[in-house]
Amino acid sequence: MFKKIDKILFITVIIVAIFGIIMIYSASSIWAEYKFNDAFKFVKNQGLFFIIGIFLMIFISKIDYHLFKKKANLILGICFILLTLVLIPGIGTIRNGSRSWFGIGGFGIQPSEFAKIGLIIYTAKYLSNNKKDLKNIKKGVIPILLIIGIFFLLIMLEPDFGSAMVIILSLVSLIFISGVKISFFLKIGLIGLIGIIALIIVAPYRMERIVSFLNPWIDPLGSGFQIIQSLYAIGPGGLLGQGFLKSHQKHFYLPEPQTDFIFSIISEEFGFLGVLIVTSFFGFIFYRTVKISLKSTDLFGKFLAIGIGISIVIQASLNLCVVIGLIPVTGVTLPFFSYGGSSLLVSMTSIGIILNISKNK
Repeated sequence: MFKKIDKILFITVIIVAIFGIIMIYSASSIWAEYKFNDAFKFVKNQGLFFIIGIFLMIFISKIDYHLFKKKANLILGICFILLTLVLIPGIGTIRNGSRSWFGIGGFGIQPSEFAKIGLIIYTAKYLSNNKKDLKNIKKGVIPILLIIGIFFLLIMLEPDFGSAMVIILSLVSLIFISGVKISFFLKIGLIGLIGIIALIIVAPYRMERIVSFLNPWIDPLGSGFQIIQSLYAIGPGGLLGQGFLKSHQKHFYLPEPQTDFIFSIISEEFGFLGVLIVTSFFGFIFYRTVKISLKSTDLFGKFLAIGIGISIVIQASLNLCVVIGLIPVTGVTLPFFSYGGSSLLVSMTSIGIILNISKNK
Protein backbone atom coordinates (compact mmCIF):
# COMPACT_ATOMS: atom_id res chain seq x y z
CA MET A 1 0.00 0.00 0.00
CA PHE A 2 2.68 2.50 1.01
CA LYS A 3 4.41 2.18 -2.37
CA LYS A 4 1.37 3.52 -4.19
CA ILE A 5 -0.68 5.91 -2.08
CA ASP A 6 0.29 9.45 -1.13
CA LYS A 7 2.37 8.55 1.93
CA ILE A 8 2.88 12.18 2.91
CA LEU A 9 -0.87 12.80 3.13
CA PHE A 10 -1.39 9.55 5.04
CA ILE A 11 1.26 10.39 7.64
CA THR A 12 0.05 14.00 7.95
CA VAL A 13 -3.52 12.90 8.71
CA ILE A 14 -2.32 10.42 11.34
CA ILE A 15 -0.25 13.16 13.02
CA VAL A 16 -3.17 15.60 12.93
CA ALA A 17 -5.59 13.04 14.43
CA ILE A 18 -3.14 12.10 17.21
CA PHE A 19 -2.60 15.77 18.01
CA GLY A 20 -6.39 16.11 18.13
CA ILE A 21 -6.70 13.26 20.65
CA ILE A 22 -3.98 14.83 22.82
CA MET A 23 -5.84 18.14 22.79
CA ILE A 24 -9.15 16.40 23.57
CA TYR A 25 -7.51 15.06 26.73
CA SER A 26 -6.25 18.51 27.67
CA ALA A 27 -9.62 20.15 26.97
CA SER A 28 -11.86 17.48 28.52
CA SER A 29 -9.96 15.96 31.45
CA ILE A 30 -11.34 18.34 34.10
CA TRP A 31 -14.94 17.97 32.96
CA ALA A 32 -14.61 14.18 32.46
CA GLU A 33 -13.15 13.74 35.95
CA TYR A 34 -16.02 15.76 37.43
CA LYS A 35 -18.85 14.12 35.48
CA PHE A 36 -17.63 10.54 34.99
CA ASN A 37 -14.86 10.23 37.60
CA ASP A 38 -12.57 9.34 34.70
CA ALA A 39 -10.29 12.00 33.22
CA PHE A 40 -9.69 9.81 30.15
CA LYS A 41 -13.38 9.22 29.35
CA PHE A 42 -13.49 11.29 26.15
CA VAL A 43 -9.96 10.32 25.11
CA LYS A 44 -10.78 6.61 25.27
CA ASN A 45 -13.90 7.09 23.17
CA GLN A 46 -12.09 9.19 20.58
CA GLY A 47 -9.14 6.78 20.60
CA LEU A 48 -11.46 3.91 19.77
CA PHE A 49 -12.91 5.80 16.80
CA PHE A 50 -9.38 6.78 15.74
CA ILE A 51 -8.33 3.12 15.56
CA ILE A 52 -11.49 2.23 13.63
CA GLY A 53 -10.83 5.24 11.39
CA ILE A 54 -7.31 4.07 10.55
CA PHE A 55 -8.58 0.66 9.48
CA LEU A 56 -11.36 2.31 7.46
CA MET A 57 -8.93 4.70 5.82
CA ILE A 58 -6.55 1.90 4.82
CA PHE A 59 -9.39 -0.37 3.69
CA ILE A 60 -11.01 2.30 1.53
CA SER A 61 -7.64 3.32 0.08
CA LYS A 62 -7.44 -0.19 -1.38
CA ILE A 63 -10.92 -0.16 -2.95
CA ASP A 64 -11.10 1.16 -6.50
CA TYR A 65 -12.79 4.54 -6.07
CA HIS A 66 -14.74 3.96 -9.30
CA LEU A 67 -16.91 1.63 -7.22
CA PHE A 68 -18.24 4.73 -5.45
CA LYS A 69 -19.30 6.10 -8.82
CA LYS A 70 -21.20 2.91 -9.62
CA LYS A 71 -22.87 2.91 -6.19
CA ALA A 72 -23.41 6.69 -5.94
CA ASN A 73 -27.20 6.46 -6.24
CA LEU A 74 -27.34 3.75 -3.57
CA ILE A 75 -25.09 5.76 -1.24
CA LEU A 76 -27.26 8.85 -1.71
CA GLY A 77 -30.42 6.80 -1.09
CA ILE A 78 -29.03 5.43 2.18
CA CYS A 79 -28.12 8.95 3.30
CA PHE A 80 -31.65 10.13 2.46
CA ILE A 81 -33.21 7.31 4.49
CA LEU A 82 -30.97 8.01 7.50
CA LEU A 83 -31.70 11.74 7.40
CA THR A 84 -35.43 10.96 7.26
CA LEU A 85 -35.35 8.39 10.08
CA VAL A 86 -33.44 10.68 12.43
CA LEU A 87 -36.34 13.17 12.32
CA ILE A 88 -38.78 10.59 13.71
CA PRO A 89 -39.34 10.93 17.50
CA GLY A 90 -38.23 7.79 19.28
CA ILE A 91 -35.65 7.01 16.60
CA GLY A 92 -33.68 10.25 16.43
CA THR A 93 -32.13 11.59 19.62
CA ILE A 94 -32.23 15.25 20.62
CA ARG A 95 -28.89 16.77 21.64
CA ASN A 96 -28.37 20.48 22.23
CA GLY A 97 -31.82 21.19 20.80
CA SER A 98 -31.22 19.33 17.53
CA ARG A 99 -32.74 15.97 16.54
CA SER A 100 -29.71 14.96 14.48
CA TRP A 101 -28.41 11.84 16.24
CA PHE A 102 -29.00 8.12 16.50
CA GLY A 103 -28.20 7.21 20.09
CA ILE A 104 -26.44 3.85 20.52
CA GLY A 105 -25.51 3.29 24.15
CA GLY A 106 -23.14 6.06 25.16
CA PHE A 107 -22.30 6.81 21.55
CA GLY A 108 -24.11 8.81 18.91
CA ILE A 109 -24.15 8.65 15.11
CA GLN A 110 -24.88 11.81 13.13
CA PRO A 111 -26.32 11.07 9.66
CA SER A 112 -25.59 14.58 8.39
CA GLU A 113 -21.85 13.82 8.68
CA PHE A 114 -22.21 10.85 6.34
CA ALA A 115 -24.47 12.85 4.03
CA LYS A 116 -21.57 15.24 3.39
CA ILE A 117 -19.42 12.57 1.77
CA GLY A 118 -22.43 10.89 0.13
CA LEU A 119 -23.44 14.12 -1.60
CA ILE A 120 -19.87 14.82 -2.72
CA ILE A 121 -19.66 11.36 -4.30
CA TYR A 122 -23.01 11.81 -6.07
CA THR A 123 -22.20 15.35 -7.24
CA ALA A 124 -18.79 14.24 -8.55
CA LYS A 125 -20.51 11.48 -10.52
CA TYR A 126 -23.15 13.88 -11.86
CA LEU A 127 -20.60 16.49 -12.95
CA SER A 128 -18.34 13.94 -14.63
CA ASN A 129 -21.27 12.38 -16.52
CA ASN A 130 -22.88 15.68 -17.53
CA LYS A 131 -19.85 17.86 -18.20
CA LYS A 132 -21.14 18.88 -21.63
CA ASP A 133 -24.58 19.88 -20.31
CA LEU A 134 -23.32 22.21 -17.58
CA LYS A 135 -23.43 25.21 -19.92
CA ASN A 136 -27.19 24.73 -20.07
CA ILE A 137 -28.42 25.87 -16.65
CA LYS A 138 -31.87 24.24 -16.86
CA LYS A 139 -30.65 20.93 -18.22
CA GLY A 140 -27.28 20.61 -16.53
CA VAL A 141 -27.24 22.60 -13.28
CA ILE A 142 -30.80 22.88 -11.92
CA PRO A 143 -31.27 19.08 -11.48
CA ILE A 144 -28.25 18.68 -9.18
CA LEU A 145 -29.17 21.84 -7.26
CA LEU A 146 -32.66 20.44 -6.63
CA ILE A 147 -31.17 17.25 -5.15
CA ILE A 148 -28.80 19.27 -2.97
CA GLY A 149 -31.74 21.45 -1.92
CA ILE A 150 -33.75 18.41 -0.75
CA PHE A 151 -30.91 17.27 1.49
CA PHE A 152 -30.41 20.83 2.73
CA LEU A 153 -34.05 20.98 3.83
CA LEU A 154 -33.85 17.59 5.57
CA ILE A 155 -30.81 18.71 7.56
CA MET A 156 -32.41 22.05 8.38
CA LEU A 157 -35.45 20.21 9.79
CA GLU A 158 -33.23 18.71 12.52
CA PRO A 159 -32.13 21.61 12.66
CA ASP A 160 -28.38 21.53 11.92
CA PHE A 161 -27.53 24.84 10.29
CA GLY A 162 -23.76 24.28 10.49
CA SER A 163 -23.71 20.98 8.58
CA ALA A 164 -26.19 22.36 6.05
CA MET A 165 -23.93 25.34 5.34
CA VAL A 166 -20.84 23.12 4.97
CA ILE A 167 -22.70 20.99 2.42
CA ILE A 168 -24.09 23.95 0.45
CA LEU A 169 -20.81 25.87 0.33
CA SER A 170 -18.77 22.76 -0.57
CA LEU A 171 -21.05 21.54 -3.35
CA VAL A 172 -21.67 24.98 -4.85
CA SER A 173 -17.89 25.49 -4.91
CA LEU A 174 -17.48 22.13 -6.66
CA ILE A 175 -20.13 23.03 -9.25
CA PHE A 176 -18.44 26.39 -9.79
CA ILE A 177 -15.10 24.68 -10.42
CA SER A 178 -16.76 22.45 -13.01
CA GLY A 179 -17.17 25.49 -15.27
CA VAL A 180 -20.65 26.91 -14.66
CA LYS A 181 -20.91 30.64 -15.43
CA ILE A 182 -20.21 32.97 -12.52
CA SER A 183 -23.29 35.10 -13.34
CA PHE A 184 -25.48 32.15 -12.38
CA PHE A 185 -23.82 31.92 -8.97
CA LEU A 186 -24.36 35.62 -8.35
CA LYS A 187 -28.10 35.05 -8.82
CA ILE A 188 -28.02 31.92 -6.66
CA GLY A 189 -26.06 33.84 -4.02
CA LEU A 190 -28.77 36.50 -3.85
CA ILE A 191 -31.48 33.86 -3.49
CA GLY A 192 -29.38 32.09 -0.85
CA LEU A 193 -28.96 35.33 1.11
CA ILE A 194 -32.73 35.85 1.13
CA GLY A 195 -33.17 32.24 2.26
CA ILE A 196 -30.70 32.65 5.12
CA ILE A 197 -32.50 35.79 6.29
CA ALA A 198 -35.79 33.86 6.23
CA LEU A 199 -34.27 31.00 8.23
CA ILE A 200 -33.06 33.49 10.83
CA ILE A 201 -36.48 35.14 11.08
CA VAL A 202 -38.40 31.88 11.59
CA ALA A 203 -36.03 30.62 14.31
CA PRO A 204 -35.56 33.12 17.18
CA TYR A 205 -32.51 31.31 18.57
CA ARG A 206 -30.64 32.07 15.34
CA MET A 207 -31.40 35.78 15.81
CA GLU A 208 -30.00 35.48 19.33
CA ARG A 209 -26.80 34.05 17.86
CA ILE A 210 -26.60 36.95 15.40
CA VAL A 211 -27.06 39.48 18.20
CA SER A 212 -24.52 37.73 20.43
CA PHE A 213 -22.11 37.64 17.48
CA LEU A 214 -22.42 41.40 16.90
CA ASN A 215 -22.12 42.19 20.60
CA PRO A 216 -21.74 39.14 22.89
CA TRP A 217 -21.63 41.42 25.98
CA ILE A 218 -25.31 42.29 25.51
CA ASP A 219 -26.10 38.91 27.07
CA PRO A 220 -22.81 37.79 28.66
CA LEU A 221 -24.40 35.01 30.74
CA GLY A 222 -26.70 33.78 27.96
CA SER A 223 -26.30 33.72 24.19
CA GLY A 224 -22.96 35.57 24.33
CA PHE A 225 -21.40 33.41 27.04
CA GLN A 226 -19.66 30.85 24.83
CA ILE A 227 -18.00 33.29 22.44
CA ILE A 228 -16.87 35.53 25.33
CA GLN A 229 -15.23 32.58 27.09
CA SER A 230 -13.64 31.55 23.80
CA LEU A 231 -12.12 35.01 23.37
CA TYR A 232 -10.93 34.92 26.99
CA ALA A 233 -9.11 31.70 26.11
CA ILE A 234 -7.55 32.98 22.89
CA GLY A 235 -6.46 36.39 24.22
CA PRO A 236 -3.98 35.26 26.92
CA GLY A 237 -2.39 32.73 24.57
CA GLY A 238 0.06 35.25 23.20
CA LEU A 239 2.88 34.00 21.01
CA LEU A 240 3.70 30.66 22.65
CA GLY A 241 0.67 30.09 24.91
CA GLN A 242 0.18 29.22 28.56
CA GLY A 243 1.65 25.74 28.12
CA PHE A 244 0.18 22.28 27.55
CA LEU A 245 -2.51 21.33 30.12
CA LYS A 246 -2.42 24.88 31.57
CA SER A 247 -5.63 26.26 30.09
CA HIS A 248 -7.80 28.17 32.55
CA GLN A 249 -10.97 28.30 30.45
CA LYS A 250 -11.42 24.53 30.45
CA HIS A 251 -12.08 24.73 34.22
CA PHE A 252 -15.87 24.95 33.71
CA TYR A 253 -15.77 28.35 31.99
CA LEU A 254 -15.91 27.34 28.31
CA PRO A 255 -18.80 24.82 27.87
CA GLU A 256 -17.72 21.43 26.46
CA PRO A 257 -14.36 22.72 25.20
CA GLN A 258 -13.47 19.35 23.65
CA THR A 259 -16.07 19.77 20.88
CA ASP A 260 -16.73 22.85 18.70
CA PHE A 261 -14.40 25.17 20.65
CA ILE A 262 -11.33 22.97 21.01
CA PHE A 263 -9.40 25.48 18.91
CA SER A 264 -9.83 27.97 21.77
CA ILE A 265 -7.94 25.62 24.11
CA ILE A 266 -5.24 25.04 21.48
CA SER A 267 -4.84 28.82 21.16
CA GLU A 268 -4.70 29.30 24.93
CA GLU A 269 -2.15 26.56 25.54
CA PHE A 270 0.03 26.96 22.43
CA GLY A 271 -0.63 30.59 21.47
CA PHE A 272 -0.12 31.94 17.98
CA LEU A 273 2.29 29.08 17.32
CA GLY A 274 -0.57 26.61 17.86
CA VAL A 275 -2.78 28.62 15.51
CA LEU A 276 -0.09 28.43 12.82
CA ILE A 277 0.35 24.69 13.33
CA VAL A 278 -3.36 23.92 13.01
CA THR A 279 -3.97 26.16 9.99
CA SER A 280 -0.80 24.84 8.33
CA PHE A 281 -2.07 21.28 8.78
CA PHE A 282 -5.28 22.06 6.92
CA GLY A 283 -3.48 24.12 4.30
CA PHE A 284 -1.09 21.24 3.63
CA ILE A 285 -3.91 18.65 3.46
CA PHE A 286 -5.71 20.84 0.92
CA TYR A 287 -2.51 21.30 -1.08
CA ARG A 288 -1.97 17.53 -1.31
CA THR A 289 -5.63 17.06 -2.24
CA VAL A 290 -5.42 19.60 -5.08
CA LYS A 291 -2.24 17.96 -6.31
CA ILE A 292 -3.88 14.53 -6.34
CA SER A 293 -6.96 15.96 -8.10
CA LEU A 294 -4.86 17.53 -10.87
CA LYS A 295 -2.97 14.28 -11.44
CA SER A 296 -6.09 12.09 -11.54
CA THR A 297 -6.70 10.47 -14.92
CA ASP A 298 -10.51 10.84 -15.01
CA LEU A 299 -13.07 13.55 -14.30
CA PHE A 300 -14.81 11.65 -11.50
CA GLY A 301 -11.55 11.28 -9.60
CA LYS A 302 -10.71 14.95 -10.11
CA PHE A 303 -14.11 16.17 -8.88
CA LEU A 304 -14.23 13.70 -5.99
CA ALA A 305 -10.77 14.57 -4.66
CA ILE A 306 -11.16 18.32 -4.89
CA GLY A 307 -14.73 18.13 -3.54
CA ILE A 308 -13.53 16.33 -0.41
CA GLY A 309 -10.63 18.75 0.00
CA ILE A 310 -12.94 21.76 -0.30
CA SER A 311 -15.38 20.28 2.22
CA ILE A 312 -12.66 19.72 4.83
CA VAL A 313 -11.25 23.23 4.39
CA ILE A 314 -14.67 24.93 4.45
CA GLN A 315 -15.67 23.08 7.63
CA ALA A 316 -12.37 23.94 9.31
CA SER A 317 -12.64 27.58 8.19
CA LEU A 318 -16.19 27.94 9.53
CA ASN A 319 -15.14 26.46 12.87
CA LEU A 320 -12.13 28.77 13.21
CA CYS A 321 -14.20 31.82 12.24
CA VAL A 322 -16.78 30.97 14.92
CA VAL A 323 -14.13 30.48 17.60
CA ILE A 324 -12.46 33.83 16.97
CA GLY A 325 -15.79 35.66 16.63
CA LEU A 326 -15.86 36.39 12.90
CA ILE A 327 -19.20 34.64 12.30
CA PRO A 328 -22.09 33.52 14.57
CA VAL A 329 -21.98 30.15 16.31
CA THR A 330 -22.86 27.36 13.84
CA GLY A 331 -22.12 24.15 15.74
CA VAL A 332 -19.56 23.01 13.15
CA THR A 333 -16.77 20.78 14.45
CA LEU A 334 -13.08 21.13 13.64
CA PRO A 335 -12.16 18.09 11.48
CA PHE A 336 -9.69 15.64 13.11
CA PHE A 337 -9.59 17.74 16.31
CA SER A 338 -13.07 18.06 17.81
CA TYR A 339 -14.48 15.25 19.92
CA GLY A 340 -17.00 13.20 17.97
CA GLY A 341 -16.91 9.72 16.48
CA SER A 342 -19.05 10.45 13.39
CA SER A 343 -16.97 13.48 12.43
CA LEU A 344 -13.65 11.64 12.84
CA LEU A 345 -14.78 8.53 10.97
CA VAL A 346 -16.15 10.54 8.05
CA SER A 347 -12.99 12.68 7.90
CA MET A 348 -10.69 9.64 7.86
CA THR A 349 -12.94 7.79 5.40
CA SER A 350 -12.79 10.84 3.12
CA ILE A 351 -9.00 10.82 3.27
CA GLY A 352 -9.07 7.10 2.45
CA ILE A 353 -10.91 7.93 -0.78
CA ILE A 354 -8.35 10.61 -1.64
CA LEU A 355 -5.53 8.15 -0.98
CA ASN A 356 -7.19 5.71 -3.35
CA ILE A 357 -7.44 8.39 -6.04
CA SER A 358 -3.73 9.17 -5.48
CA LYS A 359 -2.86 5.72 -6.84
CA ASN A 360 -4.57 6.44 -10.16
CA LYS A 361 -2.12 8.84 -11.76
